Amino acid sequence: MLYACVVTGPKQTLLESDVDPHPLRQLKVWWDEGMALGLPDSDAVTLATATRDGIPSARMVLLKGHDERGLVFFTNYGSQKARELTDNRRACIVLFWAPLHRQIRVIGTVAKATREESEAYFRTRPRGSQIGAWASQQSAVLESRAALEAQVAEIDKTYAGKDVPLPPHWGGFRLTPTSVEFWQGRDSRLHDRLRYTRRADASWRIERLSP
Repeated sequence: MLYACVVTGPKQTLLESDVDPHPLRQLKVWWDEGMALGLPDSDAVTLATATRDGIPSARMVLLKGHDERGLVFFTNYGSQKARELTDNRRACIVLFWAPLHRQIRVIGTVAKATREESEAYFRTRPRGSQIGAWASQQSAVLESRAALEAQVAEIDKTYAGKDVPLPPHWGGFRLTPTSVEFWQGRDSRLHDRLRYTRRADASWRIERLSP
C-alpha cells in the first residue's frame, strides 16, 4: 500500500502519564491525530470473528463510528461475519496506521446497533451503495457477475425517482470493549504497549506489556 503522507522525525512515546483514563477517549485522540494528517484509508480496520466452534475469520471493514459506548461498523446481516457475530458475540477490531507506527487492538462483545442508527448512516451512503445493499446477498455463492449486475439494474429501476429505503437485512453492529491495547512503535523493537482492562465496576485498569 502506498501512503500519500510520510511522518518524519523520531517515533513517539506512549507513557501511562500521558494517556486518558478511558480507552475509547484515548482512541479518539489517536484517531483525530491520524485524521489531521490525512492518512489514507484511516477508517479501514481488521474485524476478526469466530464461529461457535472457534474457527477464526478476519476481513477489512470500515469503522463508521466510535464513542465511549464502543465501535460501530455496518454490514449485511446475512453475511458470514454477521452470522458468526450472531453465533459468537466475541470479536476483535484492529486499527493500524503504519506512518504513525501505531496500532490499537480492541477486544469485546458485539450487539446490533439500533434501527435508527442504521437508518441515519444508510441515508449518508451514495445511492449506488444503497442499491448494492439490496442487490447483494453478501457471502452467498453468485452465479456470475452478470447476475449481480442484472439484480442491481432491477433494484435501480424499482426505486427510480425515489429514495432507496434501508433493507431489513442490513445494519450496524457495535463492539463494546472489555480490553483495549495501544501499541506505539519504537526503535530496536522496544515498543510501547499499554493495555486497558475493564474492571467489574466498569472502571479501567492500565498495564504496560513487554514488547
